[in-house]
Amino acid sequence: MATQQNKDNWSSEAYQSAASFVPKLATKIVQWLDPQKDDVILDIGCGDGVLDFEIAQVFEGGRGRLHGVDSSRAMIQAAQKKTSDNAHLKSTCTFEVLDATELITKTHLHYVRFSKAFSNAALHWILRPEEKREVFFQGVRDVLAPGGVFAFEMGGLGNVSEIRATLLAAVGRRVGLKRAQEVDPWFFPDEEWVRQMMEEKVGGWKVEKVEREWRPTNSDVGGVEGWVRLMAAQFLQALESEEEREEVVKEVVDVLEVVCAKPGGGYMYSYVRLRVLARKL
Repeated sequence: MATQQNKDNWSSEAYQSAASFVPKLATKIVQWLDPQKDDVILDIGCGDGVLDFEIAQVFEGGRGRLHGVDSSRAMIQAAQKKTSDNAHLKSTCTFEVLDATELITKTHLHYVRFSKAFSNAALHWILRPEEKREVFFQGVRDVLAPGGVFAFEMGGLGNVSEIRATLLAAVGRRVGLKRAQEVDPWFFPDEEWVRQMMEEKVGGWKVEKVEREWRPTNSDVGGVEGWVRLMAAQFLQALESEEEREEVVKEVVDVLEVVCAKPGGGYMYSYVRLRVLARKL
């Protein structure tokens, strides 16, 4: 879940309050992954491992293993703690603090030869730096065995547009739009971008399935404010004072609670999901 930024903005507790729906809504991409009992799976941006523990149930009676990587130390520690309390998970799941754009240099992972790679709701953070995009897909390709698949779901073009526009406007009025764009932590591509990046620029991939879906998503118990404070932390860090940060949070939340309000109560975010199933040639 964490980006390549030095500061770790994540905690398992905050994530469960503001965005616990993320792993719960991963049903379709897990179906595309189609985990089998003998698979060796790499989960990129695994967070606190909630989804990995569900996938690991498939390994019962087989030789399957799962290795999760995330650049957030707090999230990895949460995953490791849960693993240590369960004998089956302890024998099948391992977790590591790792910047996913450095897969290409991590020789210990190249020796594993994963049969499948997986990522849910993480690549729109990981791929934010333009200069890291090709090397990321090269790294995933190189740790997969020949014929191995990469199934991932991320924010697609148009994702949370109402939230992003409100943040850019509020932060941009204080530090300038250019600076607000620089601290925007997300990259939301479309289907054409994925095919061109994987098949043409990087090569060695065949995109077998790709789709972009509007998936309206209800807010979690933390509401709009909880989402903004967790997901938009990097926007807020561009502001010099705590007073300014609190002003922006209030301004953004006040607007979004109008824009995202459901007639029956609660709030809805305009999530757009980009799903991809690609095979290593």
